[in-house]
Amino acid sequence: MKNFNVHVALSAVALTAIAAGAASAADALSITAAGATFPAPIYQKWFDQFQKKTTVQINYQSIGSGGGIKQLTEGTVDFGASDRPMTDEEIVKAKALHFPTVLGAVVATYNIDGNPADLKFTGEALAGIFLGTIKNWDDKAIASTNPGVKLPSKPITVIVRSDSSGTSFVFTDYLSKVSADWKAKVGANQAPNWPAGLRGKGSEGVSGLVKQTPNSIGYVELTYALQNKMAYGSVKNAAGKFIKADLASVTAAAAASVKTMPEDFRVSITNPTGATAYPICTFTYLLIPAEFKDAAKKKAVVDFLTWMLGADGQGMAAPLSYAPLPKEVVAKELKAIKTIK
Repeated sequence: MKNFNVHVALSAVALTAIAAGAASAADALSITAAGATFPAPIYQKWFDQFQKKTTVQINYQSIGSGGGIKQLTEGTVDFGASDRPMTDEEIVKAKALHFPTVLGAVVATYNIDGNPADLKFTGEALAGIFLGTIKNWDDKAIASTNPGVKLPSKPITVIVRSDSSGTSFVFTDYLSKVSADWKAKVGANQAPNWPAGLRGKGSEGVSGLVKQTPNSIGYVELTYALQNKMAYGSVKNAAGKFIKADLASVTAAAAASVKTMPEDFRVSITNPTGATAYPICTFTYLLIPAEFKDAAKKKAVVDFLTWMLGADGQGMAAPLSYAPLPKEVVAKELKAIKTIK
């Protein structure tokens, strides 16, 4: 009987602990967010680490920048994410503020016969490829910048995003700056009217199609190319240098913009000046409501932003192939956080 009583007592303690754990889980604050695929790897890392520190759960769907802006505007998520700044009209509708999180690069990734490690592309060549006017890999627009490289005399298969995407905006924003033909026919757009190409959903879809399709080319974030061990090219910058995307060249692309960055942080840094700058780079943004109805959610989001901008959060950027924010931008953001109501 004594053993039985001890067993009952221990069972009661276990049940109490389970109940307390269940109550704690039920009480944990849950926040929803959606948007850009470009920063999804670091966002998932941040949200996981922040939950371990605070128990606040941030559920993020990487559905593309267009989807993130749409869901934020419709009020179906607590905050959004985008690689392109919102327009004035979108800001009015969404009533949101921009907060840069990290810097990243968009790269031209390819899968061609012979697997050359580092093709060199001019902006004009990339525009021609994605316009469909440069049709074969051994076209002189590609061959002339890659002397000694044996390029296949085979058609180029172009892979593009099917969804509304900040990555597409950044890529087409760059092409619009370096190619008058591209600017006139397509322009900078998060959902371009692509003249050619197979469609893949999200960066994952584009990466997968490029890997599966011989003699193809697509555009993805640097981190996706590295994670998937995909070849990607150097691109000729405004100073006439062919630059490979890496942390140093991405950081160099932001250097010129920091001094003139507007108070709302909306800026394009494609095709920047600077001999060492990679030309297809961007800040990526969290889109935070200017005013929260739920005080607990406001506190959690403010706490997250403050933590993300600190040494712990920014220190996670480089291992995932993103460049941390310049200190000047962090200082401006810490002031801007105080305007959230």
